[in-house]
Amino acid sequence: MRCPFCEAPDTKVIDSRPTDEGQSIRRRRECETCKKRFTTYERVDAVFFMVVKRDGSRESFDRNKVLNGIIKACEKRPVTMDQMEAVVSEIERGLNNMMEKEISSEFIGEVVMEKLKTLDEVAYVRFASVYRQFTDVSTFVKEVEKLLGSSAEGKLSKSNSVSKSVKDE
Repeated sequence: MRCPFCEAPDTKVIDSRPTDEGQSIRRRRECETCKKRFTTYERVDAVFFMVVKRDGSRESFDRNKVLNGIIKACEKRPVTMDQMEAVVSEIERGLNNMMEKEISSEFIGEVVMEKLKTLDEVAYVRFASVYRQFTDVSTFVKEVEKLLGSSAEGKLSKSNSVSKSVKDE
């Protein structure tokens, strides 16, 4: 592995440990020349499907594109990089498990939005506004109202189950 600082060809592995529930390995490395340390990640390159874009073109799935979209949506939000990486790994694992050779970008976008909805509602609305190409304020307001309605339903069902369990005691 080439050093990212001085580009020397010789680095040594100081520490290795599994991450992402064993789906990748995190390696801590040190450059033999400049003695600076850096981290690399090793994961199986399991691209078994193509993404069918809206215009009909096809390209290989790129987890970095999904991660970059999530990072933009979560900007200035209390979401850690580890949480975002975990969401992308979960999405990638789910898509690979579908065993499809082609998956539409619309489907992938919907999966990302579902994960963001549980991770951070503001990030979800940000992603949805770009992904669904909101053209005016009314479509934005409708999406927020849907979000508020679903979170209100979730709170209502939780309070109903709590009140039911209190009555049962």
